[in-house]
Amino acid sequence: MCSAYEFYPQHIKVSWLRDGKLMTSEVTSTMEMADGDWYYQIHSELEYSPKSGEKISCMVEHASFNKPMIYDWDPSLTERNKIAIGASGLVLGIIIAAAGLIYYRMKLTGRILDQSLLT
Repeated sequence: MCSAYEFYPQHIKVSWLRDGKLMTSEVTSTMEMADGDWYYQIHSELEYSPKSGEKISCMVEHASFNKPMIYDWDPSLTERNKIAIGASGLVLGIIIAAAGLIYYRMKLTGRILDQSLLT
């Protein structure tokens, strides 16, 4: 996914490069959408699985740039995101399990005390 936000004037060109060569297939883009405050945004998505060693880049051309801006896709970011999400889920699960265990033990202790008071 390659997105451009808060640009003016409206005309912009977002394209994808594979090893520096323009890719035309497997690309979907939205039209320039107005933000409602004189600025625009656009989103482009490349549905492609890069092969080992390929360099995938998003190129953005706009009147506000002296030259096209090229943003290289970093596959390690995707892996880091998956690891971060998995680790966060694990930590959250442990916290919820610990809170449940503490609640259960407190409730169990409370019941035992209540029964001893009745006898």
